[in-house]
Amino acid sequence: MIVDERMVTFINSMETENSEILEAIEREALDSNVPIIRKEMQSFLKVLLSIQKPMRVLEVGTAVGFSALLMSEFLPNGADIITIENYEKRIPIARNNFKRAGKESMITLLEGDAQEVLKALDGEFDFIFMDAAKGQYIHFLPDVVRLLRNGGLLVSDNVMQDGTIIESRFGVERRDRTIHARMREYLYVLKHHEALLTSIVPLGDGVALSVKKSL
Repeated sequence: MIVDERMVTFINSMETENSEILEAIEREALDSNVPIIRKEMQSFLKVLLSIQKPMRVLEVGTAVGFSALLMSEFLPNGADIITIENYEKRIPIARNNFKRAGKESMITLLEGDAQEVLKALDGEFDFIFMDAAKGQYIHFLPDVVRLLRNGGLLVSDNVMQDGTIIESRFGVERRDRTIHARMREYLYVLKHHEALLTSIVPLGDGVALSVKKSL
């Protein structure tokens, strides 16, 4: 928790419900201990999408499809989403959730290692949502920047690692030091990348919001 828990509870107490299908999928995910985007992040995405109105969206990290479905409800008519997932047990669940919501034609799920899938993609995306293995963000970034159009938005979720990102490498568990170092590197590169303008926002577990500049 990087924001005072009472403040988060207060903010979330004012949230309105999502659509019936999203509420059902969220309950199922939580009951199965599947991590999905936090309430405050859900609102943030809705506002960003409503402002930018992207036609092509790329998501790195599908899980059970909750965030892709949430985004699909705030896109213009004719928009489409490509989402990438490597965890075999969650892929059929996500596909079934897309079918339940009637969004199979709008959302395309690509199976496989995101780094390899990203290399094979072409064209440009207006909006990219990064919510996969945190230690891999830095490896995904070159292709993500390549695929993002000028003026497009990159949203990277969970970049604060429950607040441990501010600790020295010796202040985190040994097993977490590689991810800790890679996330610190990722944030540094985002802030200093010549093609990106980035703001790191203490929302949820931390989100980096980057826009691709016209060079």
